[in-house]
Amino acid sequence: MLELYQFEECPYCQIVRARLTDLGIDYLIRNEPRDKQKRERLQRISGQKGVPTLVDPERGVVIPDDDEKIIRYLEEQYQK
Repeated sequence: MLELYQFEECPYCQIVRARLTDLGIDYLIRNEPRDKQKRERLQRISGQKGVPTLVDPERGVVIPDDDEKIIRYLEEQYQK
């Protein structure tokens, strides 16, 4: 299942969440602290601390800190 690392107030995260919903894709939300300096988990997973970050464990894909690239990936891989 896809994992979206984000925080609720992030406008770019909101765009990605809306597109995931539009495409009917199930995903897990991984809430990260608003304070970028406290995002150690995200640093370990993706090598950076920006959100949104999408992880597709089934395909071994990590897309860090780029809502447009994440949406493009979702549409290419999951749009029916």
